[in-house]
Amino acid sequence: RRFLVMGWMMGMEWSSFLMLLVVVALASACQNLTGFAFALIFVGLVGALHLLPIADAANVAGLLTLVNGIVFIRSHPFRPRWDMLKPMIISSTIGVFLGLGLLHFLTGNLVVVLRLLLGVTIIVCAVVLLRQTGKREKLSGMRAMYVASGLSGLLGGLFSTSGPPIVYHLYREPLPAVLIRQCLLVLFMANTVVRLTVVTISGELSRASLVTAAFAVPVVAGVTWFVAKHPPPLPVRVMQWLVCSLLLLTGVSMLYSALASFAT
Repeated sequence: RRFLVMGWMMGMEWSSFLMLLVVVALASACQNLTGFAFALIFVGLVGALHLLPIADAANVAGLLTLVNGIVFIRSHPFRPRWDMLKPMIISSTIGVFLGLGLLHFLTGNLVVVLRLLLGVTIIVCAVVLLRQTGKREKLSGMRAMYVASGLSGLLGGLFSTSGPPIVYHLYREPLPAVLIRQCLLVLFMANTVVRLTVVTISGELSRASLVTAAFAVPVVAGVTWFVAKHPPPLPVRVMQWLVCSLLLLTGVSMLYSALASFAT
C-alpha cells in the first residue's frame, strides 16, 4: 500500500516507482565508488526505461546534487579558491542558461531528438572519462578553462550532468586533488542553484520531481553508508571501467529507444 500511495503521488504504477528507487540506488553506488556519474546514470537509465520525462529526471538529479553538496560543506568546511572559481562560474552559468533554453525547445517540439542527444552525450562522456590521461606539466590557459566550464554548464542546463567536461579538464591540471574536488563541488552547486531557480520560477519543477527527490534522499544516504562500510575489493580504475561500461550501455539503450521511436 505504501508503494501504491507513493506511485499515485507521482502518477505512476508502484512497480515503476520501485524501479525508480533501484535506479537511484545504482546511480548512488556508482557515484560513491568512482566520484562521478550519478546524474549521467540516473538521468540516462530513467530516460531509457521511460520512468520519468527527461526534464523531471534532470530536476531530481539537481535536487539531490544540491542536498549532497550542502551536507558535505556542513561537515567539511573549506575556503574555495575564488580566483579559479569566478571565471568557471561565469562561463558555466552562461552555459546553464543556454542548456535550459535548448531543453525547453526540445521538450516542447522534438522529444525524440532530446533523447538522441542524451544518448550521444552519455556515450561521449563515458569515452572521454575512460580515455583520461595523466596530468599536464603546466596549467592550461584561461580559454581552455572557459570552454570546459561552458560545456559543463550546457550539460548542466540540459540534463543536470555538469561533470564530465570540467572533471576531465581539472584532473589533467597540475593541481592538488583536494583543491580540484573543492572547485568541482562549488561549481556543481552553483550550476544547480542557477538551474533550479530558473526551473522553479518558470513553474517547471513538477510534483513528480519533488516526490522522487524526497524518497531518493534516504536511499542515497543508505547506499552511501553501505558502500563506505563494505567497499568492493576492486581497484579504483577497475570500478571506473565498470561504471563507464554501464554508461555506454545506458547511452546505447537510449539511442536505440529514440531511433525506435523514429521508426514508428
